[in-house]
Amino acid sequence: MHPTPSVVTAQRFAQGMTFDQYVAYTGTPDNLAREAGWWLGTTRHDFSGLLRTRYDLCRLSEAQIAAIRWLAAQPGGPANVLVISEEWSSDCRRDVPIVARLAEAGALTLRIFPRDGDKLGRGPRADPADSPNADLVNAFLNVKDGQTFQTVPTVVFLTKALEVLYTYFEFPAIYHKMGLAKAMQAAAGVDRPGENREQAWGRFIRNWGGLQDSPFWQVWTSAAVDEMLSALHERLVVGPHELP
Repeated sequence: MHPTPSVVTAQRFAQGMTFDQYVAYTGTPDNLAREAGWWLGTTRHDFSGLLRTRYDLCRLSEAQIAAIRWLAAQPGGPANVLVISEEWSSDCRRDVPIVARLAEAGALTLRIFPRDGDKLGRGPRADPADSPNADLVNAFLNVKDGQTFQTVPTVVFLTKALEVLYTYFEFPAIYHKMGLAKAMQAAAGVDRPGENREQAWGRFIRNWGGLQDSPFWQVWTSAAVDEMLSALHERLVVGPHELP
């Protein structure tokens, strides 16, 4: 098994935030002044309390704890986790707290980096003039159908030597986010002729928030962990060239 070389140095990795530091940062005036994603408007909300609540609610199963400990104990196993995140993303609010739990269970060092600078990251690559972490974002772009995306969250599992073992993007495979969103927008009347689009969008956003408070949100949280653990196991046992 030959891990993938990484552009991440020990010095660069150390510049990231711990989970506690990241949660505190999301509530600061500096962070709240930055542009946000479009779903809730471009003004940021203080999600620091929600991130902490998610961390408190998230628990790994006994099998998940045993699995990450087994993986970390293997030669060349995961020892570090690099996360690229923006807390306005519901996917980040769902998965980053459980990644913190996973890192703790496996005694892995976790460091979190915001994707963007003051402005929202747009386009296929991060602009170094706008994002202080463009080097990391561009090193771990999400490639789909020949296109690259600045996906959040991006979770990179690294060896002790900071070689890349596996990179997780955005949400687990069983969570068909775009299809659900489209169906829920149609049900709320978004783009329906004769409807007030602003009111319909508000209904959709309320329903979308309700989905995040439902049991299914935790199902997808657990699925994300299972996907990470399974991919890491395959990487260590089979090797990098057999992974899809």
